[in-house]
Amino acid sequence: MKKQGIIFDMDGTLWDSAANVAESWNDAIRQDGRINKVLTEADIKGVMGKTMDVIAKLLFPELSEAEQESLLAECCRIENDYLREHGGVLYPDLEDTFKELKKNYELYIVSNCQKGYIEAFLDHYHFWDYFSDIECYGNNLLQKGDNIRLLADRNHLEEAVYVGDIQGDYEASKKAGVGFIHAAYGFGSVPEAQHKILTFSELVTKKVAEKYFAEKNRD
Repeated sequence: MKKQGIIFDMDGTLWDSAANVAESWNDAIRQDGRINKVLTEADIKGVMGKTMDVIAKLLFPELSEAEQESLLAECCRIENDYLREHGGVLYPDLEDTFKELKKNYELYIVSNCQKGYIEAFLDHYHFWDYFSDIECYGNNLLQKGDNIRLLADRNHLEEAVYVGDIQGDYEASKKAGVGFIHAAYGFGSVPEAQHKILTFSELVTKKVAEKYFAEKNRD
């Protein structure tokens, strides 16, 4: 049997952490003192999915590049600690779906986030046992498509599918040469997606993951 893996995006796919990220970043901005700005949940949702260097430019345009980098680093440090303690908003039936998927597939996470973000998620909810490997932009400064491919190769996956919610996730999956399932309940639309879920549990209840791999093997 081929080794098959399901690789998950984070934001808009597994959880919505935007409100708590905004809270933690505002703490960092106040402590830093260089700018007078209050970020909203909408501000954070507007940049989720982008790499951290792009986020810094979008949210802190009044600062020099060096100042953006230093403030961003502090925001991320405080954010990781905050999320490790407080978590975010999980999409329904997440853990039950992990349990069922784990019976047949290896599970992974790839995100454009900073180092420590995925770990904070796994720590807070005690989800480590469900996942075989993780990778992110903060570890190596690689784009998402490159990291999906890196993780798939590192784990010797013969077939893989990426589950994400925005157009950039779809494009990253194409670049990586893996399939794509659109988490249509998340933050974005992906008109080209051939497979989609309206709730996270549909990966199991409607056998969307199983159907994807079955179709892959018929092609």
